[in-house]
Amino acid sequence: MIPDKVPKENVFHADEELRKEAHVNTFEKYKELYLKSIQSPDEFWGDIAKDFFWKTPHTGELLEYNFDVTKGEIFIKFMEGASTNICYNLLDRNVHEKKLGNKVAFYWEGNEPGDELTVTYRELLQRVCQFANVLKSQGVKKGDRVSIYMPMVVELVVAMLACVRIGAVHSIVFAGFSADSLSERIMDSQCSLLITADGFYRGDKLINLKVLADEALQKCRGRGFLLNKCIMLKHLSKPPEDVSAGSQSPPAKRPCPDLEVPWNPDVDLCWLTLESAASDECEPEWCKSEDPLFILYTSGSTGKPKGVLHTVSGYMLYTATTFKLVFDYKPDDVYWCTADIGWITGHSYITYGPLANGATSVLFEGVPTYPDVGRMWDVVDKYQVTKFYTAPTAIRLLMKYGSEPVQRYKRGSLKILGTVGEPINPEAWQWYYTVVGDGRCPIVDTFWQTETGGHVLTPLPAATPMKPGSATFPFFGVVPAILNESGEELEGPSEGYLVFKQPWPGVMRTVYGNQSRFETTYFKKFPGYYVTGDGCRRDKDGYYWITGRIDDMLNVSGHLLSTAEVESALVEHQAVAEAAVVGRQHPVKGESLYCFVSLTEGVTFDHALEVELKKQVREKIGAIATPDFIQNAPGLPKTRSGKIMRRILRKIACGERDLGDISTLADSTVVEQLFQNRCCTAV
Repeated sequence: MIPDKVPKENVFHADEELRKEAHVNTFEKYKELYLKSIQSPDEFWGDIAKDFFWKTPHTGELLEYNFDVTKGEIFIKFMEGASTNICYNLLDRNVHEKKLGNKVAFYWEGNEPGDELTVTYRELLQRVCQFANVLKSQGVKKGDRVSIYMPMVVELVVAMLACVRIGAVHSIVFAGFSADSLSERIMDSQCSLLITADGFYRGDKLINLKVLADEALQKCRGRGFLLNKCIMLKHLSKPPEDVSAGSQSPPAKRPCPDLEVPWNPDVDLCWLTLESAASDECEPEWCKSEDPLFILYTSGSTGKPKGVLHTVSGYMLYTATTFKLVFDYKPDDVYWCTADIGWITGHSYITYGPLANGATSVLFEGVPTYPDVGRMWDVVDKYQVTKFYTAPTAIRLLMKYGSEPVQRYKRGSLKILGTVGEPINPEAWQWYYTVVGDGRCPIVDTFWQTETGGHVLTPLPAATPMKPGSATFPFFGVVPAILNESGEELEGPSEGYLVFKQPWPGVMRTVYGNQSRFETTYFKKFPGYYVTGDGCRRDKDGYYWITGRIDDMLNVSGHLLSTAEVESALVEHQAVAEAAVVGRQHPVKGESLYCFVSLTEGVTFDHALEVELKKQVREKIGAIATPDFIQNAPGLPKTRSGKIMRRILRKIACGERDLGDISTLADSTVVEQLFQNRCCTAV
């Protein structure tokens, strides 16, 4: 549980100025609220619910659930009997009740510097109502699923909130995914409509999105699933001859007037034509608390993606509350989350959480290194960003180029920094804190999942003393535990499986169309607990450290080793920019450590460096963690969102050429290069 006292040494604290005005400004206040949230959840969440609009109030207990498969079907119910509409709470309430109509909802920053657009809350409400009427004109109704496959443009937010306004269920597919991935998701969720765009630039690379969308629809037809309506936004191309020119999207500085966009008049519909003819008034559809809100697909251990289903009221309250408290949101903040809305981070902390708080956000289409490696800090200065949220992958990428590209910009507006997506190694944490934040900005290292809906382990910036690399303590309503292989709860300093003992409002409700898979994946291994699939260590001070996915934990001679811990030790060496560690079978140890290292610019991989790296890991962790293999990796196989595909690295380590589906790789050419460099014997 939460310790009575937190350590005073080897931790970082927020400065006094930040603590003065913070929502939760001391560790004692955090502990008081936390105990209330787990001992009296109805009262805790009931107080928060008073800040939102409800068409009808809830009846009975606020939170009902069963986490134990031996006692019947798993279920979570929050605010049963209540009805509301998230779009109404995010837009109408802010425009009409809070008088925020003229406040900026989004600063859109395009891929190309100079491509920009400012959208107020009133303008966003108008466009959402128009597009909601467009959806209704195409026969979309409450409960229907709508697939959205778009770049990071304002219209992506418009489309998802238009679905929510009429009670339709959006299923957003990251615009970096392949046609195969899109078709699989369309068919699994039985979508009735696809919304896409002609294309977009990601840095220097042109993505012809409409071609991929058409391929996906063709694949659906080939498997007997007919989807005959596709609305396309003209983001780069000229409109077809049969529609008028012009767009409410900003004029691109790098347009593609000659982009060849396939057009099938029997299927395709022009966004602009439909929107311009639609009314900007649309009454919201009032939805029950446990009505479906959206489906978002996440990787499954079997390779088939899982359709994570979130519902209305619990998700709304949880994302709004986590955003407000974890980022210590204030009305004059400018917030920037660099994620893509195609992932859960973009759902919860670009769209729903910030808009529920009436926040101003930056919506970024580009990449951190285009047109140069100072782009992110240029954007921070341009919009005077105060709260900045990004991935350790991006931080490590930019670390390779040193501090000069960062220090070229002022960054004086920054108050709080955040990380998301994976555990951050202490060296990257220190660089982020010292170089990007000038040693004055607390870092909220947030642990959560698509399934959790929002942050579950996280510091609160003014209240929690920070340890570099630790996700620290649970958020309100979250009760973590660490179990051993036998399912026994471990007390005090320990390491094992991270589980949760009770639900919070924003947790997923099921795997869409597959309750059995939901129960098997998350609840059958340890009945009575939600199983995260992650390993975790709790230190002597009660801090939680995520050690990586359980399948990324290795058993070496009877010792459980975290690949994340070994990776962190490797990256601490000045020659290593990034590292990935997997297991390779060993006849004596059971598993051996196989390490891939990407070096900083100008460094040569040789035997001397290899010896140094082994020595470093041995000294940092212990002799048992000494790598058996270290392979030079000029590139690592990553998805288009930057996530390392360790499944492929395991195959390379073992010399197995059957890699399965690699269509989601950003650059598949690195795979062959890694096979050629493969270590055949230990050195």
